[in-house]
Amino acid sequence: MSTLTPVSFKKLRTGWRLGLFVMAVFIGVLLTLAGIYSSQDVAQLKTHYPHTIVKKDSVTYELRTARPRSWVGLTAISRYAKWAIVLSEDWSFYQHQGLDLAQIKAAIGDMLTGGKFRGASTISQQLVKNLYLSHERSLWRKIREAVLTHKVEATLTKNQILEIYLNVIEFGPEVYGISAAAAFYFRKRPAELNPRESAFLAMLLPGPKRYSVSFRKKKLTRFARKRMDAILEKLRMAKVLTPQEYAREVLRKLDWEL
Repeated sequence: MSTLTPVSFKKLRTGWRLGLFVMAVFIGVLLTLAGIYSSQDVAQLKTHYPHTIVKKDSVTYELRTARPRSWVGLTAISRYAKWAIVLSEDWSFYQHQGLDLAQIKAAIGDMLTGGKFRGASTISQQLVKNLYLSHERSLWRKIREAVLTHKVEATLTKNQILEIYLNVIEFGPEVYGISAAAAFYFRKRPAELNPRESAFLAMLLPGPKRYSVSFRKKKLTRFARKRMDAILEKLRMAKVLTPQEYAREVLRKLDWEL
């Protein structure tokens, strides 16, 4: 009959301690994720509308039952504008479940190989960040963003997410929502935006304050022109534009463009 020696007993006790520690960490992680998941009632987005509150140094969103006067439904937005923004910001928006793992992998690969780190946030993640989180860059914020994005995707349809996104995102200094953007840059309603105008609005989104310089100077920068042409090319590839329409839009000038 075997007996426990002092050495084997010590190993057993160490193993139990390690097991308990791992279990405690696992339970702690689960409780943390559950706390994040329950921290926001995203179901309110089905019946409430985010109202943009612009202050001197910050922007917040307040959910109200009243629909903002500038709010526009997805069906009242030009299909060119809708697809220009989706294809430039989140090509696989209608396929992924909130997190684009392929883009995250590519972004990490670029970083590890010494390339420029690129954003991998989906439209759903951007919406969560704008409505519920700060813009600080930290691992903790990204974890919260991922958990809440999963909850938003499980609660709302893709079209509901996209409609809210298009109505709250920034298109320039104090220009929030696609209705305000269409009126400010082109004196149009969102339904009237043509492909070239839609490409311009999509071009603004990575840095609306910086990239709106083209409008202020009434002349497209080299970056803006190149970016807009790339967006139009994506519209052609996705068959939103025919080859003939693409060729026309590449040469078209914006109404205010010198």
